[in-house]
Amino acid sequence: MLEKIITLEDVSMVDFLGIHNSNIKEVAAAFPESKIISRGNEIRIQGTAPEIIRITDVIDSLLAHYQKYGKITNDNVKGYLNGIAKMPVATGEDDDDVILYGNKGLVVKAKTPNQKLLVEQAAKYDLVFAIGPAGTGKTYTAVAIAVKALKNKEVRKIIITRPAVEAGENLGFLPGDLKEKIDPYLRPIYDALDDMIAPEKLKLYLESRVIEIAPLAYMRGRTLNNAFILLDEAQNTTPMQMKMFLTRMGPSSKAIITGDKSQIDLPKNLKSGLIDSLTVLKGIKGISFVELDGSDVVRHRLVKDILAAYEKSEK
Repeated sequence: MLEKIITLEDVSMVDFLGIHNSNIKEVAAAFPESKIISRGNEIRIQGTAPEIIRITDVIDSLLAHYQKYGKITNDNVKGYLNGIAKMPVATGEDDDDVILYGNKGLVVKAKTPNQKLLVEQAAKYDLVFAIGPAGTGKTYTAVAIAVKALKNKEVRKIIITRPAVEAGENLGFLPGDLKEKIDPYLRPIYDALDDMIAPEKLKLYLESRVIEIAPLAYMRGRTLNNAFILLDEAQNTTPMQMKMFLTRMGPSSKAIITGDKSQIDLPKNLKSGLIDSLTVLKGIKGISFVELDGSDVVRHRLVKDILAAYEKSEK
């Protein structure tokens, strides 16, 4: 009897094996002449060479399914065991709008015309500005685009940064190390990543710095190669900071800059680097500007009315 060991990396074992190992037990039941044992992140197969090859093919197909859709159901297992090459995704979603399948199969998609335009422009251009009011999905869509590029091995890492500027409040001294001090400013980024990447995999990515989240000040002096770089809350950069960020791009890198021109939290004597860049960079080939508006708001239905009311008041 031969034996083969398959090591599962960057996989949530509960999601892949199923509750109480139901998925792998389904595979084992289909091959009664062989023995399949799961322990830790390893699957041990014992049997004849032809059966080991067939079992490996099924497991490889399930791994590919998991990497794309973020989950495996018992029906998926049965489908691959019956020789179905690709199981249909019963989501009711138009695949053309889906950016990626996130944690536990969550469908992350472009929900508005301008969000779809952002996805299209990010595929076409290496540098994209996404500008619009709160709730239009700028940051969430940008993170999804970056995660998709990482999953598809188009880049080797994701770097997400934003200026640490308080939103109209003086928070005073924050205890802890650098990560603990800056994390409150970066919470929206972590929330988006939690939706898109399984917890174990996200922890591994953060520890190995495949995904790096850092304050903008720590970008100085770096050249970022083969990376997807996101600058969030860009309206709170100064022109000098914006120039510093834009000149970090290395070969095979892409960048998305998001910002809201109506929520500048800089001192009144400082000019916004985002506003400045719209004039300075206008007309440069290879840079795209995507404007989102109130019609793209995907938060609570009242948010659109609130934004419209403030715009009317400011006018």
